[in-house]
Amino acid sequence: MQETLHYIHENKQRFVDELFELLRIPSISADPAYKNDVLQCAEVCAQHLKNAGADHVEICQTKGYPIVFGEKILDQSLPTVLVYGHYDVQPADPLELWKKPPFEPYIEKTELHPEGAIFARGSADDKGQFFMHLKAFEAMMKTNTLPCNVKFILEGEEEVGSVSLGDFVNENKDKLACDCILISDTHIYSNEQPTVTTGLRGLSYVEVEVEGPNRDLHSGLYGGAVPNPIHVLSRMIAQLIDEDGQITIDGFYDNVQDVSDEERAEMNKLKDNPEEFKKSIGLSNVEGEIGYTTLERTSIRPTLDCNGIWGGYTGEGAKTVIPSKAFAKISMRLVPYQTPEEITEKFTAYFKKIAPDTVKVKVTPHHGGMPYVLPTDTKEFQAAKKAMESSFGKEVLPYRGGGSIPITAMFEKVLEAKSVLMGFGLDSDAIHSPNEHYGLFNFYKGIESIPLFFDNYAK
Repeated sequence: MQETLHYIHENKQRFVDELFELLRIPSISADPAYKNDVLQCAEVCAQHLKNAGADHVEICQTKGYPIVFGEKILDQSLPTVLVYGHYDVQPADPLELWKKPPFEPYIEKTELHPEGAIFARGSADDKGQFFMHLKAFEAMMKTNTLPCNVKFILEGEEEVGSVSLGDFVNENKDKLACDCILISDTHIYSNEQPTVTTGLRGLSYVEVEVEGPNRDLHSGLYGGAVPNPIHVLSRMIAQLIDEDGQITIDGFYDNVQDVSDEERAEMNKLKDNPEEFKKSIGLSNVEGEIGYTTLERTSIRPTLDCNGIWGGYTGEGAKTVIPSKAFAKISMRLVPYQTPEEITEKFTAYFKKIAPDTVKVKVTPHHGGMPYVLPTDTKEFQAAKKAMESSFGKEVLPYRGGGSIPITAMFEKVLEAKSVLMGFGLDSDAIHSPNEHYGLFNFYKGIESIPLFFDNYAK
């Protein structure tokens, strides 16, 4: 591996320069105005795969944005690793909160990144992280050290729910056949305490609508005599969580996995610093479900959050109306063995049950996903743990993340392969937010660790 690591060291600056070119492309999948940019980004990714040494590189058309595929098959008898990533990014709004334009990458030192961090939309989620795999693959190819077969699948719709990926995977099982899937779209606990993500929560996402009068009403003529949908909706949302932090939906916890005391003790080996956690997000205190640590609340317990609420007049000046309707978006993070279908159904029934008879209620389900767990006794986890311990020079612990990557459960079901969630970002990287960034230390550690994973897994 020394020859591979030497190649990586000699080409570090070029790797960053090439990543900057990728980050300059505003591949925002959620906004049709950026369609040509998303398509251009797919072309650039395909070219990088070819340059790195992949064979049969294709830009595969879907009902939405294309999927970039490439592979290097050394020997059919060797194991095959499928690398997944996504080249689309979140919208950059609100633009005024960025220090510099979001698609003009630059490097700046921070308290957590004394060696510097790359600031740009997509730097950590997920261009910087999947680009590590392309450069690690290049290094193995140039030094003739690739120990097993590898395939790449890069999609352009992850930020809008991977709407085309499921059909593509189901229709291309043979093309994508593999022994394990390697994903870097997660983070480590800290640079001082590296981790391998062993679990992700699932998701049920809904939009609710509360309708009162058949039109907006003058608040002077009608106020005090008719239901205000904003008031009603606010009270209903407030009823969804009790004073102990428990979700009140009937049957919500029926299928929640009971995590053993031993597993909880292992999880809490991570150096949880409540004061640093509060400081990092500008809070004087935290809250949550009674009986669980912050680490547990954000990983092994299900949650419910109102992500947005609106209704009535919100423009400049005053307009004294009682709105006809009020709306909210609500997400529920799920744990094994909850399913999005089950939870969406239970939420809908309960939300309608607690609605007063003065209003009409509508619940519209949006996207969802299953939770995922990678057992720590698997060869996939052990290969990742050993690789990161070699590159970081520290013990690597298992870590359950609070986010959702719905494709992991789909991959396991269709391709019958485990996903290794070997991300290198930090939870402070401001993904989906202004001033997203990715540490140079983390970027390089990823490129160094990936060949070690391949070597360990092949053995």
